[in-house]
Amino acid sequence: MVRRHWLLLFALPLLLAAGVQEEAPETPDEDQQALERTPDDPRLTNPGQLTVGTGDPVYPPWMLHDDPASGEGFENAMIYALAEELGFSEEQVVWERGLTFDQTIAPGPKPFDFAIRQISVTDERSRIVDFSMVYFQPDKVVVALPDSPVVDATSFAELREANWGATIGTTDLDYLENILEISGVAVFDDQAGTFQALQGGQIDATVVALPTALFATDVQVPEAEITAILPPDPNDAGHGLLFEQGNPIVEWINEGLAAIIERGVIEDLIEEYLIDPAEIPEISS
Repeated sequence: MVRRHWLLLFALPLLLAAGVQEEAPETPDEDQQALERTPDDPRLTNPGQLTVGTGDPVYPPWMLHDDPASGEGFENAMIYALAEELGFSEEQVVWERGLTFDQTIAPGPKPFDFAIRQISVTDERSRIVDFSMVYFQPDKVVVALPDSPVVDATSFAELREANWGATIGTTDLDYLENILEISGVAVFDDQAGTFQALQGGQIDATVVALPTALFATDVQVPEAEITAILPPDPNDAGHGLLFEQGNPIVEWINEGLAAIIERGVIEDLIEEYLIDPAEIPEISS
């Protein structure tokens, strides 16, 4: 009788293990995974908020009133639409404006989840940072004063006769040097400096995206004009959001971006902020 009780006691744990499976407590990794793709995603720079890098200052029509938080302008309106798609409130969108353009596109750690400041996706940049899908491809145009030698230019050869300037680190500078094959381009630290040089007669012309040119010729250098649309740059895929290389949230952000593109949000913002009603001559070669 004693032996039978001993056998039952020995077998009981085995029977319980076979018949009853207790739930294991969630591990920290499982807790983190449950928060992914939510505003509290631990992979965010600051969980609980969407930290977005941009310029200081910012310019219309990309952002109005030098105030990203206003939501007025193509880029910041797009970001608030994207944030809503991802589950963030307006108050959870925080703007990080501490880096220059050159610092933004440089390799290394970033103080933001991603940046938006008319950043073109190129193969060279893609080797040191990550990008979202392209959301906009603007035309590149020539901006010049009325007495500039490029005003009536119809070919690249005629464009090369002028003195050019562009902003450091931009695809505008790359375009002048590599597509138009212009040497001796004057380089400026920021866009404001480039337009000041144009206004002061230090340069004859510059190349910028059409929306930027519309604002420049309306406000910054009203005596200047858009003289020509240039062929697309084969090395410039268009504008994308920029991430620190290896950032694991790129796929999540791309899903949100694809959703607002599919709904026509970006097309509506292009119509509202970036379309030029005037006809501009084109130079093809």
